[in-house]
Amino acid sequence: MQTKLIALRRYHGLTQKDMADLIGVDLRTYINKEMGQSQFKANEMFTIAKHFQKPIDEIFLPTDFMNHEVPQRAEGQ
Repeated sequence: MQTKLIALRRYHGLTQKDMADLIGVDLRTYINKEMGQSQFKANEMFTIAKHFQKPIDEIFLPTDFMNHEVPQRAEGQ
């Protein structure tokens, strides 16, 4: 799930339909992308980032975000 994108979209008062229109996809396709069921294409991410005037990495989570583990610190560090 693209939680940062969802929060940003809601903050700006945009609907999922608005975002689908922005990147030129069907509403259902956009919802699937926002929910993490399918991936955004690079050009879609660039379009969204440009629209919000933010770097891509401030909006989109890596595809395997939930699989990332926080490294454990060794004692004494």
